[in-house]
Amino acid sequence: MAEDEISENEDQASPPMVTAVPVAPADLIRAADPALTEDVALSLLKRPELQGEVIELLAKNANVRKSRKVKIAVASHPHTPRHVSVPLARQFYTFDLMKVALAPGVPADVKVAIDGVLIARLKTVTLGERMTLARRASGRVAAALLLEVDGGDGKTAKTKTIQSKTIQSKTGPREPRVMQTALDNPRLTEALVIQSVLRAGASAALVHAVARHEKWSRRKEIRAALLRTEHLSLARALEFGRETPAGLLQELLASSRLPAKIKDQLQRENTSAI
Repeated sequence: MAEDEISENEDQASPPMVTAVPVAPADLIRAADPALTEDVALSLLKRPELQGEVIELLAKNANVRKSRKVKIAVASHPHTPRHVSVPLARQFYTFDLMKVALAPGVPADVKVAIDGVLIARLKTVTLGERMTLARRASGRVAAALLLEVDGGDGKTAKTKTIQSKTIQSKTGPREPRVMQTALDNPRLTEALVIQSVLRAGASAALVHAVARHEKWSRRKEIRAALLRTEHLSLARALEFGRETPAGLLQELLASSRLPAKIKDQLQRENTSAI
């Protein structure tokens, strides 16, 4: 699937407002028709008011369920029952999954479930796919890619198991480019960045990248989170500490994982500034 076919819709876009209508018997008959064509199925699925019962019959229709377009349209419809859309989505290719997760009419809980499927695949997709996901996927997937730079568990390549090495050889090295691209993802939120840097498995590379990032390093809440991590450099810690109110800095240092020598330096600077 070409990258330019992927939906540009915002992850948080609101589904269209539709008025509930009774299920039309004619729609049920057409959806169950064993001679149903792809074009007719797609025309039905273009109707935002189409009911879940009809969509479920379409998903079971053997004549059209082999169609990639129909399956994507079924999973993307706002009235598709979750027990239909989520299992169906698990059959999709990576970029089709991303397209459905970004479709504006998909219910929020289904988007979360589809993002979960995508995140579970991150260790097996190619570097090119990871780059595209980092740039275009939802904020949740971008945040997962921030932690995937070193495998997401804080271990270096030397401590990987043989199985993990095999996976890495198929997917390519965990390149910093993926992390940098994910940080620039327009759907990534401040809350997701904070959660990522505070994770126990967050790498030094991630903390340093966020601390230097033109957008994220300016946010007060993110600076506060970085001061609680173990990997923030002395220079950045002092810079952020000087711009943090004394009372708040003391609270942050009480729960910070920074090395003792950096904490001591921050304490001295804070005391001299009072």
